[in-house]
Amino acid sequence: MAGEGARPTRPMSTKAPLPAKYSYRRRLPHLQKADAALFVTFCTGARLILPDQGRDLVLQHCLREGGVASVARAASPAESRKPRIRLYAAVVMPDHVHLLFVPLQDENGWPFALVDILQCLKSATAHRINKLFRLSGPVWEEESFDHVLRSDESLKDKCEYIRQNPVKAELVQRPEDYRWLWLDPELIIR
Repeated sequence: MAGEGARPTRPMSTKAPLPAKYSYRRRLPHLQKADAALFVTFCTGARLILPDQGRDLVLQHCLREGGVASVARAASPAESRKPRIRLYAAVVMPDHVHLLFVPLQDENGWPFALVDILQCLKSATAHRINKLFRLSGPVWEEESFDHVLRSDESLKDKCEYIRQNPVKAELVQRPEDYRWLWLDPELIIR
């Protein structure tokens, strides 16, 4: 019997009951812990290169999902909803995306499920990219890589990794010159 104030376990996906700590989907395990930051990477299928407009669209959707004020206000009423993540950093590279966030809690106090957040984000952006470029079919690989930050890992360190990604890929000389990069101003390291 759990002690007073302890919450019962809950599956990580709303689609099927799974063990409370792990959610296995396809080949990779997807671990989610309440109130823990997640570092997530997902790639385009066959490493398709996203054109500039496609990267704009993906970054806007990530910011909207995170409730970033300037983007959330610009969204149409049909697109606006309560944010499901606390976004710390996002970068949309030509063929992959890195996100650093903490899932927020739903109306029942449970964290939003990672698999549902990513499914929504990938599905919505794929649909809009296909529509924009008059394409059809999958845009993103089915799997994503996600990593729960351990207590000894720093949000600032992961944020800096995301910040430097366009520089390491030789897309820009300075991170601030990359237009598909967003960082929480409170975590920026100078």
